[in-house]
Amino acid sequence: MVAALAGVSRATVSRVVNNSPKVSPRVTDTVNDAIAALNYVPNRAARSLASRRTRTIALVMPESTARLFSDPFLASVTQGIALHLADTEYTLTMLIASDATPEKTQRYLLGGNVDGALVVSHHSGDHSLGEVSRTLPVVFGGRPLVEGTAATYFVDVDNYAGARAATEHLIGRGLRQHGTIAGPQDMPPGLDRLTGWRDALEARGLDHSFVEAGDFTPESGAAAMTRMLDRGIPLDALFVANDQMAAGVYSVLNERGLSIPGDIAVVGFDDNFFGATATPPLTTVRQPSNQLGAKMADVLVRVIEGRDVARVTMLPTELVVRGSTAV
Repeated sequence: MVAALAGVSRATVSRVVNNSPKVSPRVTDTVNDAIAALNYVPNRAARSLASRRTRTIALVMPESTARLFSDPFLASVTQGIALHLADTEYTLTMLIASDATPEKTQRYLLGGNVDGALVVSHHSGDHSLGEVSRTLPVVFGGRPLVEGTAATYFVDVDNYAGARAATEHLIGRGLRQHGTIAGPQDMPPGLDRLTGWRDALEARGLDHSFVEAGDFTPESGAAAMTRMLDRGIPLDALFVANDQMAAGVYSVLNERGLSIPGDIAVVGFDDNFFGATATPPLTTVRQPSNQLGAKMADVLVRVIEGRDVARVTMLPTELVVRGSTAV
């Protein structure tokens, strides 16, 4: 009907609807006038069948719902993704992947429901996501630790450089008894931040054996700090792999009557409200989590649309010095 009213072929109408540059401005205006006169709206399902595109992107979170809705890092990354996709034709759908039923997520992703997937907070055991990336365009937030994903795309922050800068800041204060509360060792940030801490100390000939680990929650930070103090380690400097765990560290140090930074200087990682509202304010490594999400979405859209894009995008971090390491 649109083609008949505009006096053009159905193929020309299709080109106009799909914003093809091959149609002249005059013909485009004629077709658009006909579309407006007939109140025509393209059928999304039919277009999907014809183009084999769904215009839908999945955000996959292999985390518990408790952490998903309480972690400011994940919230900020999700916001960055959503804001970027708001200016595109793509709709975002969220999948909270379960460790118990990974095949359910895999079936959905490979069932023609989405054009691509964004994976945030992945673990080394998430093997099903590695299999998905062989068939479906996938962009990881953080370098993937899953076998079979070496040739895929990822966007990351420089966790190693950030941790190393934080540790060198503590060393520069003249502190010599260093410990760390590392993140999960089945996740890229946990591994890279621990390596950056160790390398900074090793370069100065300092002991780097005082390590406890948590799962990026305040409770795990408190438990790790308790274990470290109960071991009788004489610390004067502590690098904590994220601000949430640092909040747990603060609570334990306060309970034990230890001052920050007088007895132990503390540095975190993230720069979210946990650090900014702490007393004293937490020295931390700022990572551009909102920008990370936006860049992940940008890379995936480019891959889906067949445009050139780098397989690895690394974003810088910045040390923010506050009261927890004040002289």
